[in-house]
Amino acid sequence: MTLLKILPAICIALTSCSAHEVEAVPGSITYDGAPKSRVQKAPIGSAVHNYVDYRGQRREETYIVQPDRSLKLVRREIVPD
Repeated sequence: MTLLKILPAICIALTSCSAHEVEAVPGSITYDGAPKSRVQKAPIGSAVHNYVDYRGQRREETYIVQPDRSLKLVRREIVPD
């Protein structure tokens, strides 16, 4: 198997072991419930990125496409200027 084929499974395994879940904030794709549409073209297990301005800082969010095509927020970090 190539790394490219097993990488999504590794990402899902690592994110499911996290001690806490990342909370959605205003501007997050999943803020105030699930998004109205589901991801259709991205492969299951792949990462989707979103940028949001929150509390005066630019942040990058990482979502993982779930088997039902919903998005799970797994990481948010501040993007340096």
